[in-house]
Amino acid sequence: MQFAGFADEGMIEVVVADSTLIHSQLLSDAMKRDHCIRVVGAVSTSKDLFALVATSQIGVAVVSSNLDQNPGRGFEVTRELRQLRPGIRVIMLLESSGRETVVEAFRVGTKGIFSTSAPLKNLCKCVRCVHQGQIWANATELAFALDALATAPGIRAVDSNGINLLSKREIEVVQSVAEGLTNGEIGQRLGLSRHTIKNYLLRIFDKLGVSSRTELLFFTLSQQETAGKDNSNQDSIESCQKAAEEGLPSARLQLAKHYREGLGVARDPVSAYMWCLLSERAHIEMTGQISRAKKNLTDTMTPEQLREAERKAAAWQNAGKLPIPPVQDEDKVRPFRKVTPAAMDAVWMS
Repeated sequence: MQFAGFADEGMIEVVVADSTLIHSQLLSDAMKRDHCIRVVGAVSTSKDLFALVATSQIGVAVVSSNLDQNPGRGFEVTRELRQLRPGIRVIMLLESSGRETVVEAFRVGTKGIFSTSAPLKNLCKCVRCVHQGQIWANATELAFALDALATAPGIRAVDSNGINLLSKREIEVVQSVAEGLTNGEIGQRLGLSRHTIKNYLLRIFDKLGVSSRTELLFFTLSQQETAGKDNSNQDSIESCQKAAEEGLPSARLQLAKHYREGLGVARDPVSAYMWCLLSERAHIEMTGQISRAKKNLTDTMTPEQLREAERKAAAWQNAGKLPIPPVQDEDKVRPFRKVTPAAMDAVWMS
């Protein structure tokens, strides 16, 4: 199938990564009907996807939000793909086009959103548009992203080394664009001519590697998310470190993940394995203490009380909260207070 105006465009190399191999193959077969699209591979795991990207000159990656049997894994994969190959353009396959999902997709660097409920014949057109540097999204999805950008804190535009790319005046122009102002309105606000604002935008596009106002908005949105995650990762590491040193097994296991995957710290398999060992040992000790505590309790409880405790434990797991028992005498009931996992560990390990 050929489209007018695309004859000299050249071959577009595409990789497809859906949640199952059969879905990836179906998408691949649909795109092979377009003579200007060459599907390099159809995979169902992030490992195979990264292997293909590392060894092929892929221009577009069609990635499901659900990979590796893990809902939402596609967002992490997209972020990692951008780090591995900054020039690659990602189309995210979404089962739901809810606000949070759409905004998250654009934040991690997605250039196009393709709903799994959309007609399959539109996928080739989506690939072509994204490959040309355009954004593929419907009006509702675009509105979600723009609303998120308008309500986000100040714009932070930096490169991977943390060097400021934009001047103070250029940042003012970008902030005005984020508010939806036209070139003329921006000029009135800043006391500059429409022609000067146009020149500013061209310089901004060149510095950031974007080609339109829409791409500029999504670029700044993703930069804000990166800044927030950097701070969040640092806070998470410090909290994990403190809780791990206090003996919390889950914190030790989380800290091992940070070292294993290089999340906010340098990758260090030795430290990762050390914290795994410490987590395992603390868990074994806690298991023994919990068993002794359970035995002491069962000696003083009736079968009905044990069944009620089992029911409440199941309710906690299913609903994420513990049912509050009925109040018999308000003067005799002590007020409830929130008990953190660290506090629970401290009780069992004392």
